[in-house]
Amino acid sequence: MNNQIEVLITLPFSEEQINSLRSISPNLNITQHATTDPQEISPDEWAEIEILYTDTVLPEIELVPKLKWLQLHRAGIDSLIGSDVLHEDSIATTTLSGAAASQMGEHILMMILALGHKLPELFSLQDQGEWPDDRWERFSPLELRDSTVGIVGYGSVGRQAARLLHEFGATILATKRDVKHPEDKGYSPEGIGDPRSELVRRLYPPEAIQSMLKECDFVVITTPLTEDNRHLFSVDELSAIKPEAYLIDVSRGEIVNHEALIDFLKRGKLAGAALDVYPDEPLPAESPLWELDNVILTPHIAGISKEYDQRAVELFSENLIRYINEQPLYNVFDPQLGY
Repeated sequence: MNNQIEVLITLPFSEEQINSLRSISPNLNITQHATTDPQEISPDEWAEIEILYTDTVLPEIELVPKLKWLQLHRAGIDSLIGSDVLHEDSIATTTLSGAAASQMGEHILMMILALGHKLPELFSLQDQGEWPDDRWERFSPLELRDSTVGIVGYGSVGRQAARLLHEFGATILATKRDVKHPEDKGYSPEGIGDPRSELVRRLYPPEAIQSMLKECDFVVITTPLTEDNRHLFSVDELSAIKPEAYLIDVSRGEIVNHEALIDFLKRGKLAGAALDVYPDEPLPAESPLWELDNVILTPHIAGISKEYDQRAVELFSENLIRYINEQPLYNVFDPQLGY
């Protein structure tokens, strides 16, 4: 490619980050217009763009006749799927899958340890100033060593969680849409994740999820939300999980049927849960989840990191190099799969 490539970035990246992108090639003409409103970008500006990096600033398809590549500032893009731009065959859409794997893996590990070592109950006793006489029996932990962790959706986040959990002596099971191709074809920074699925004892196809759930002491949900897996976890799947096991969800709130989940937690059919995502966000004040003492609730923050933008720029840099060299891009959205 010898012609100028017009790139528009709508995120407030730092000057240093923008300059690092410009240094990739003299053929890149990068314009930064930090905004959350597509109306602030003129039709003339839209008309020249070949590459767009944005979060939610999506143009009408007729405004971007030269657009060839849309890079989104997020991994989960289920809320944007209705946009025509994502379904235009001539435009490649890519996600940030892999950029948040590090912090989300740590969040999962933290929640598993907190549940297994009964931190919610310990904090409650601390608030009450109580030293329990039965502490030896009451607080015997479910240790990660020799436990089995099932990961639902073995993508970048699940693979990084597996990397951390494996070091604690846990046995890793996972579900994956295509078990015949266990390798990770998405973006994976050096030293992150499980690129060749070497840490997982067994991969299960989605149809066999209940067989996997029966084996697990901890179940971790990291799968993207699609029409096929909406309410993937309902009564049958929750029934397959051992009553003494724990559920951790960092995916999307609509993957788990929360009415069924609340019922199972109330009746002691699950030992507990750590939830970062909910069908309605913010979680409504009247939700029974607030009152359950065997649940840890976090406000959809598992993917947050002060390094997020820098890691996003690093991923975008890799893809820019691939685009210039006419190589396949990382994390291409497939409308047929929904992610």
